[in-house]
Amino acid sequence: MKEKQEITNQISQPLSEKEIEEYVFERFETVKKSNKIKDLVEFHAMNKYMIMAHSQEELKIMGNLVASNKKEQFSNILKEYEKHLKISFESEPTIKKHSNVIMHIFGYFSNSFSQQEKENFFDLVKKFKDEKITIGEILSNINPTIYRFNNTYLSGQTYFLLYSNPEPGNLFKFLSKKFC
Repeated sequence: MKEKQEITNQISQPLSEKEIEEYVFERFETVKKSNKIKDLVEFHAMNKYMIMAHSQEELKIMGNLVASNKKEQFSNILKEYEKHLKISFESEPTIKKHSNVIMHIFGYFSNSFSQQEKENFFDLVKKFKDEKITIGEILSNINPTIYRFNNTYLSGQTYFLLYSNPEPGNLFKFLSKKFC
């Protein structure tokens, strides 16, 4: 029973930036081992908002690298991509950077939202900017919208996986209780 409580406590704690970085780089090692452009393209797509939260400039450079796959040798692309991935993680996410990511995410739903839903969304963003809620809390509030609109691109983003709060009502918390 004590072991189950320790697991539950670990699950309910937000991940540190170091743990997030380790997770991303472990996934990148898989891409390097596969040595396939399709795996790099998929990695880049899944980590777009994670990288954007660290450095929008590096995200653009990395996107250009991925797009250059027909002009450059893949081994060179991988080396450069890894270099820029490391540079991006040297920059810590800030409220401003997270807010920028959240507004990009909002773009996926803005045309489908009612006026009330838009107001609720902007209220969440304001609370986040005013530091009344955390990034984990705002993402946990956005998560149901992703599933409501069946947005598989966003549901596959490591940004949501790694920053969302595993609190009651959150899909990840529900799943962790189910399997503990």
